[in-house]
Amino acid sequence: MSTAPTKTARRRPLTDAALAVAFLTIVPVRVRDPSASLSRAAAFFPLVGAAVGAAAGGVRVAAQPLLGTGPATVLALIVLVALTGALHQDGLADTADGLGARGDRERRLAAMRDSAIGAFGVLALIAWALLLGTILARFDATDALLALVAAGALSRWAALLHAAAAPAARADGLGAGFAPTSVALVVATATALVAAELAGGALPGLAATGAVLVVTALSTAWARRALGGRTGDTLGATVAIAEVAACAALLTAHS
Repeated sequence: MSTAPTKTARRRPLTDAALAVAFLTIVPVRVRDPSASLSRAAAFFPLVGAAVGAAAGGVRVAAQPLLGTGPATVLALIVLVALTGALHQDGLADTADGLGARGDRERRLAAMRDSAIGAFGVLALIAWALLLGTILARFDATDALLALVAAGALSRWAALLHAAAAPAARADGLGAGFAPTSVALVVATATALVAAELAGGALPGLAATGAVLVVTALSTAWARRALGGRTGDTLGATVAIAEVAACAALLTAHS
């Protein structure tokens, strides 16, 4: 009896984890297995998000004694964006342009597909950076690290919830192709909740989870009404906004 299927099954979680890293970050991970599936790899999204948050928070911890809170926080934000290739910020900007477009769904979707960033997109990026930077600057270095870990996990989980709750707005693109499996959703949910509780603390973690759920519900409701469903851009926007909301909730709960 051939053992090839068994070996393939054993390798599959590692392959899916590698795909999650390759998709969500600029880390040069090669995924050679043609059976790798982003819908399965979604199970690892919160874990990758937590790792991205840990990297950014680690920069804050390392830089603060040398540069002070403000510059160290800016460097942490730069790492947060650079490590993901601005994937979520691009989605936020495009979604904001769609929000500001006048007309029907088709015009909004066309505005979101335009490669040029409009005024609404620029304003959204500025608001995101100012809000997250100001919030993180209120934490001490260690708490900022923990907040970024929790927010990183919860915000990537939010993308899965958004994908599960909204139909695809287009027949093509990431929004149409990304449909997390039920197993991936369960695993991602468990990972995100554990990360929020361990990194954020019991009550602050619960507050951050609640804030992310509210953001996800609102983004999903808007996407369904204004666009007819999710797109790759609304997935990215949900991550970016949920990240800010989680950190804000953690700061409020710690105060």
